[in-house]
Amino acid sequence: QVQLVESGGGLVQPGGSLRLSCTASGSIWTINTMGWYRQPPGKQRELVAEITSAGSTEYADSVKGRFTISRDNAKNTVYLQMNSLKPEDTAVYYCNVDVIYYSGMREKTGGQGTQVTVSS
Repeated sequence: QVQLVESGGGLVQPGGSLRLSCTASGSIWTINTMGWYRQPPGKQRELVAEITSAGSTEYADSVKGRFTISRDNAKNTVYLQMNSLKPEDTAVYYCNVDVIYYSGMREKTGGQGTQVTVSS
């Protein structure tokens, strides 16, 4: 089973930046898509951004031009650089991965989440 360690959340003022990271460990052969979801207070979870193993990316319209997703395949790590943060970006951010193990089994799973709060 994969273990996911997320970091980088916190409190930031509007217009500020944060960088989230998520590292996967375990008997991983390869990771297909890696991504970030978020759940604002009182709202449903939504896709923020995702990146394939080939580097193709997809972003929610609300974060295009402000957020950048990237990954380091050698480290099984995905990053989310968040710039020009707005109060509406406040949410719990969850890492999500699509893993194939050496056993051949495949698993899609997410992390515990990291809180991002944008407030003055």
